[in-house]
Amino acid sequence: EDRAAQSLLNKLIRSNLVDTTNQVEVLQRDPTSPLYSVKSFEELRLKPQLLQGVYAMGFNRPSKIQENALPMMLAEPPQNLIAQSQSGTGKTAAFVLAMLSRVEPGNKYPQCLCLSPTYELALQTGKVIEQMGNFYPELKLAYAVRGNKLERGQKISEQIVIGTPGTVLDWCSKLKFIDPKKIKVFVLDEADVMIATQGHQDQSIRIQRMLPRDCQMLLFSATFEDSVWKFAQKVVPDPNIIKLKREEETLDTIKQYYVLCNNRDEKFRALCNIYGAITIAQAMIFCHTRKTAGWLAAELSREGHQVALLSGEMMVEQRAAVIERFREGKEKVLVTTNVCARGIDVEQVSVVINFDLPVDKDGNPDNETYLHRIGRTGRFGKRGLAINMVDSKHSMNILNRIQEHFNKKINKLDTDDLDEIEKINN
Repeated sequence: EDRAAQSLLNKLIRSNLVDTTNQVEVLQRDPTSPLYSVKSFEELRLKPQLLQGVYAMGFNRPSKIQENALPMMLAEPPQNLIAQSQSGTGKTAAFVLAMLSRVEPGNKYPQCLCLSPTYELALQTGKVIEQMGNFYPELKLAYAVRGNKLERGQKISEQIVIGTPGTVLDWCSKLKFIDPKKIKVFVLDEADVMIATQGHQDQSIRIQRMLPRDCQMLLFSATFEDSVWKFAQKVVPDPNIIKLKREEETLDTIKQYYVLCNNRDEKFRALCNIYGAITIAQAMIFCHTRKTAGWLAAELSREGHQVALLSGEMMVEQRAAVIERFREGKEKVLVTTNVCARGIDVEQVSVVINFDLPVDKDGNPDNETYLHRIGRTGRFGKRGLAINMVDSKHSMNILNRIQEHFNKKINKLDTDDLDEIEKINN
């Protein structure tokens, strides 16, 4: 699955910040300078029109990553930063604030440059800039993306430019729309997605080399594999580093069961029996292929259930709309493939059903996907329920290996269990 699409989906379905209890690690380039973190936006002494923009967006207080990143990004003289934090933690708002704070609105030329991996992700960041700069009408934004054709020899008067690496490189070097020597802040967003795309890495490095020495460099990434880390060090000299430790997903609050069947139709009947026996707020059902997911959604609809189907061939915007309907409770069941195992937080999900057990492309148990799938329930400290459908010796073997991996026993589901589950549910 395409990383950029996953990232865009996460942005589209997040209406607010994820509340994490994650620990933040900060490594400073200058260990002698005092470490500041802020608990309110007022402490940052922002321009009044920016503070107004922040509150209008519904941010009441800084998120975990913002508490530590903003004082560094807004410090004088400017400091460089490499930050790791997953989607929904407020990083876009943080670097947008940094850009808007450094702009001289009277100067009608580009002063801040932000690189995004794709056109769609650039538009999402642009939206945040427009919302946050809502009370700052002198600030203007230009999109350096394919299809945005300008006359040759034209100079851009917008103070902030956001775009994809190829187009930005053209605007800086070949077409000379931007004078890179006047850029004060350079943001490289979603570095992990960026380097997964052919050519983006080299283009980003070429852009960075045109910038002045005192330009502030900010790089963000959801993950820090070695390749991302090497890239970050090439584009950000003498950085401060902020890492948000990932939250460990646990299976402690989730009851796990399996149901023995002989074939797909038996699995379907068993699913309907479970459904008839317990009250379910909302359920997610995972299938291995789009074909099975399509078949199952159609069969469940025929039985009179309100079903939504989510799969990889849908456009990202269509997927976001389906998730939104499910979130609002318009559909009670979401049938999906692995595409959606990550990042979907719906508080009302009380049951996750693995219609097919998760396996990797070699047919071995995919433990990480199992954790992500059943982690959709039992969220926010609630108790959850996971039911695994087993239809062959092979899938029983997969289930046994998953039990061993997590060192957690998965019990066979019988009618007494259903009564007990019903009690938990109510």
